Amino acid sequence: MIELRQYAPATLRNRDAILAILRDVLPTRGRILEIASGTGEHVVHFAKSLPDLVFQPSDREPRAMQSIEAWAEATRITNVLAPMVLDVSQTPWPIAAADGIICINMVHISPWEATLGLVRGAAAILPSQAPFYLYGPYKREGFPTTASNQAFDQDLRDRNPAWGLRTLEAVAAIAQSAGFSGPTVSEMPANNLSLVFRRI
Repeated sequence: MIELRQYAPATLRNRDAILAILRDVLPTRGRILEIASGTGEHVVHFAKSLPDLVFQPSDREPRAMQSIEAWAEATRITNVLAPMVLDVSQTPWPIAAADGIICINMVHISPWEATLGLVRGAAAILPSQAPFYLYGPYKREGFPTTASNQAFDQDLRDRNPAWGLRTLEAVAAIAQSAGFSGPTVSEMPANNLSLVFRRI
């Protein structure tokens, strides 16, 4: 039998730190949309730990869709819905409403236009005060970029000139212009940041 589950080594390192933040910011009930679910490892971990929430994973890559389905089946999680095909740059999104949005490690591995689409799409489907959560490495004005993040940024740009670490302040400005609060920023392991925006 072909193993369809994919594995991202970083997931084991960051999932519990992310979960600790999500416990504080996600609503106690409702539907949480995960953008760019990738392997599906994050969403099944969060769903197992937050059983009163329903998680809607999404991705635009067929292999990711297969992996998400395989992880949900293998873990027998009942509060993870079937993954939907969602390209943040295409409007309207195939989901009309959500009570929160999670997006982990997408912003730096996609063109800037994808971040613009992500923010606009999130603003269109989230109700007032709903959380919009981003996780990943960022540059920050007034803060030195670590050597590891500098190297990672260069590696990303070598692979695709449209990729690369974004400046936190630029992402926050786009979010605020779309109707979100300024972000609550939390330092995370391996020089990553958690950003929590709220729909105004």
